[in-house]
Amino acid sequence: MENQFYVDSEYLSPEALAEKHRLETDPAFRKNYMEYLPWMEKINSNVCENVMAQVNSFDYYKYTAEDVRAALEKETCSIEDFKALLSPAAEPFLEQMAQRARRETSKHFGNTVYLFTPLYISNYCENYCVYCGFNCYNHIKRMKLSLEQIEREMKVISDSGMEEILILTGEDREKSGVEYIGEACKLARKYFRMVGIEIYPVNTDEYRYLHECGADYVTVFQETYDTEKYETLHLLGPKRVWRYRFDAQERALMGGMRGVAFSALLGLSDFRKDALASALHVYYLQRKYPHAEMSLSCPRLRPIINNDKINPKDVHEKQLCQIICAYRIFLPFVGITVSSRESARFRNGIAKIAATKISAGVSTGIGDHESKYSGKGKNDAAGDEQFKINDSRSLDEIYHDICKEGLQPVLNEYLYV
Repeated sequence: MENQFYVDSEYLSPEALAEKHRLETDPAFRKNYMEYLPWMEKINSNVCENVMAQVNSFDYYKYTAEDVRAALEKETCSIEDFKALLSPAAEPFLEQMAQRARRETSKHFGNTVYLFTPLYISNYCENYCVYCGFNCYNHIKRMKLSLEQIEREMKVISDSGMEEILILTGEDREKSGVEYIGEACKLARKYFRMVGIEIYPVNTDEYRYLHECGADYVTVFQETYDTEKYETLHLLGPKRVWRYRFDAQERALMGGMRGVAFSALLGLSDFRKDALASALHVYYLQRKYPHAEMSLSCPRLRPIINNDKINPKDVHEKQLCQIICAYRIFLPFVGITVSSRESARFRNGIAKIAATKISAGVSTGIGDHESKYSGKGKNDAAGDEQFKINDSRSLDEIYHDICKEGLQPVLNEYLYV
């Protein structure tokens, strides 16, 4: 699986190409992926140890049909029950899991589905993550929006009726500094009731600054909780430091953020263990910060520019549905987001069962919303996208499709008073 990700580019200099190959083939050439860089903040937390102890002891083949039945009959789902629901033994019980998940969703969220849209403001990146379209060795059109361009994009999105936005950047502190992101948050507060950020992990004081600028919540994808696999996929850059990334959500909460979101990128490693780790990451932090709002995302791998071989075939839709249903049963109060990586058919269906939030009017390119929302199609001057989406419906199309399913689309879940 790994070698299909390593795509050489004729645009690299011989020196860069040599470094790239050495990073891929010589582990001794790569920096210790557990070693913090000098500027990275260390916090005193045992959440990581608690999560990884459970993951490392997880043998999903030991669970039986009886374990699954017992889990589904209990009113409260324990960690052991959740493990059973993630196991292969639970696959024949998908219909029963879906019915239980639907009851839990209806009980805690009613029939509402929240809508938001992502806005990518820069695709510069200093990391070499071999599965990502933004990686520093990938030959793509790089772009960073000016504040004027950001505001223009935000106004277009706001005029469509959207009230929640998620601001994203590539992971490059020099090209997309914290102050730049803060100014984008200030602009977003003018147009949207809810502002999220999905950026490189930062320290507590920087999260506090971004919260003061208007950010409500922080999303961080751990990508994979498998440390050995993580080391082979993140070969260069600050993102290589696995533990610093793991603690990002806790630093965000320490910095005053109202909410945090979690995810693994399913398909990078053992998806059952990554699903367990993602949910337990929420579970343990929820008990430590009971006031915080938390949510889970469930993305699968998608093809990227210069590498159409990357795909989510090793995590099938039924398995993804099993994971999402297990999440809902184990964490009934936690929001679940399903992104445009999935098809419209799947997203419509899972919203009736367990998902509470979906993206709409999505573009993963830079500076592309104005042309797309005007009906002109993709803007050739825009920066290239991070991955290819699977659901390109507009906000209006998704809104009406949700209504057809008997659900209530909601554009804002939070009011300031």
